[in-house]
Amino acid sequence: MKYSIGEFADILGVTVDTLRLYEKYGIIRPIKDNKNNYRYFDDLDARNLLQSRWYRSMQIPLQDVAAIIKNPSLDNILEKIEETQKNLQEEIRKSTLLLNEITEISHGFKEIEQSLNKCRIKNIPGMYRIRQTDRNMLLKDDFLRDIVSTWMNILPYTFYSFEIEKREFLSGDDCFRYNWGLAIYEDKIHNFDVPINENVEYISPKICVSSVIFSSEGEYIMRDELDFMTDFINKNNYSIEGNIVGRIVITEKINGKDRSYLEVNIPIK
Repeated sequence: MKYSIGEFADILGVTVDTLRLYEKYGIIRPIKDNKNNYRYFDDLDARNLLQSRWYRSMQIPLQDVAAIIKNPSLDNILEKIEETQKNLQEEIRKSTLLLNEITEISHGFKEIEQSLNKCRIKNIPGMYRIRQTDRNMLLKDDFLRDIVSTWMNILPYTFYSFEIEKREFLSGDDCFRYNWGLAIYEDKIHNFDVPINENVEYISPKICVSSVIFSSEGEYIMRDELDFMTDFINKNNYSIEGNIVGRIVITEKINGKDRSYLEVNIPIK
């Protein structure tokens, strides 16, 4: 039988636009009536369309579906299905990683209040880090451009971290000199193809005194914001064993000003 485009669409439960798209890919081939310029579809078109929709339901790209319909050999069909299977497995891997990361971030947000200005001993995994600023002034080194772009593409697994050198922390100055930069923990970096070269700093795993502070100064990290951590270290007879590292947990706008919660980790022995 022959069917007009509207009738064919209604019978098969698709839109006219879908029929036109499948026609464009050569999956269906309506016959044109030269008397009225109408196009008519037949039962073979119906079979090809339904088969194509079945392949599309497996997320096989339409251009690949068209190739299958034009050359429906078992080997060709199996090749496309296995290719789609691999793509889906990679999507599932990425989605699982993202779900785990979001869960971890959500848990960290929920712990902000109970961690605020309270010290605890925490094992900090090793991390890779790029230095991007001197205090809050961005560095303009050419080598940073390509690597920063790559690391930005794997957010939220990378995060914005700061580092205060040990000698700076012990100097007695009221306002610390520090630097900011993207970082990623070493137990996560193997999941991604990111460049590691001489411009990437590696910070080995550390046992740290850890806390969350509310940075009221905005632009700077002040010594008095960390005095309670220094008191805890001295009270427990710990010694500082390396540079202080931390990261932004979250930034809120309060009374029109940005204020940040920072996780601070001081390595100890």
